[in-house]
Amino acid sequence: MPQNKQIQLDNRPQAEATVSNFKLVTADTPALQDGQVLVRHHFLSLDPYMRGRMNDSKSYAVPQPLGQVMQGGTVGEVVESKNAKYAVGDKVVGFGGWQQYSVVNGDQVGALRKVDTTHVPLSHYLGAVGMPGVTAWYGLVKIIEPKAGQTMVVSAATGAVGSAFGALSKARGCRVVGVAGGPDKCKYAVEELGFDACIDYRLHKDAASLSKALKEHCPDGIDGYFENVGGIVLDAVLSRMNAFGRIALCGMIAGYDGQPLPLAYPQLILTNRLKIEGFIVSEHMEVWPEALKELGTLVGTGKLRPRETVAEGIEAAPEAFLGLLKGKNFGKQLVKVI
Repeated sequence: MPQNKQIQLDNRPQAEATVSNFKLVTADTPALQDGQVLVRHHFLSLDPYMRGRMNDSKSYAVPQPLGQVMQGGTVGEVVESKNAKYAVGDKVVGFGGWQQYSVVNGDQVGALRKVDTTHVPLSHYLGAVGMPGVTAWYGLVKIIEPKAGQTMVVSAATGAVGSAFGALSKARGCRVVGVAGGPDKCKYAVEELGFDACIDYRLHKDAASLSKALKEHCPDGIDGYFENVGGIVLDAVLSRMNAFGRIALCGMIAGYDGQPLPLAYPQLILTNRLKIEGFIVSEHMEVWPEALKELGTLVGTGKLRPRETVAEGIEAAPEAFLGLLKGKNFGKQLVKVI
């Protein structure tokens, strides 16, 4: 069995996460038992939610244990199998974590899923046709419930979730406005992802300034908002929401280091009778088949052209993850392991 490089969580962050919170170790890969498969990872997924799990605090998920492999999504190839359901060479999606190999019980429900790479590249199963894409689908379809002609807004618009949200919204006949950081990301949102407009939040020092930009690009107000960020972006959007608007709350990356994120005008929630619902997509596995089918079709037909930022080698994972938290990535952040 091969030697296996792993990234473990060594200690918990004190405020901002740093490279020193992680450590690289090499471990022996255990021999396979009956029913197990050995997966060699091709790509690791890096996602903002991982920052919250680094803290030892109450949340929707159990904290990442110290001294164990950082948990996260993976795609790869079966290189040895003692399970009749999986053959050597099968391409699979799993939750193998920040390591080169994982040993998986192939009979455990949801632990491993075979995928077809004929029309969808393997890496996209960690982004547009994976958890981030399904996250966008659930927030839009089940919480926001859009109608043709309505205006949708999404923060972190060019990330894995935001780009899928844009494509799904356009497919339903909506006007879509993104909020992203930098002119290159905004250009990509409009020219390649098909957004009707994209606002560079870095040009706005406060919520009032950003609200004016939203008013310009959303002249009929905002009917649905997908929240990934929090902070001044949420304040600005609340000021432009229409009565009976819906907000799908998926992430608050501006507060992941522990600082409070107060709302400037929470009374707008009452004034406009807004629906705000937080959700965790792993709690809604029943929608995944329907969502993945639509997302796969959008990617396969070129209606969703996701971009990826790829770090090379398992050793690069911590730095790439910290860059993700600061918005340095363009599209889905991955680590290429081989």
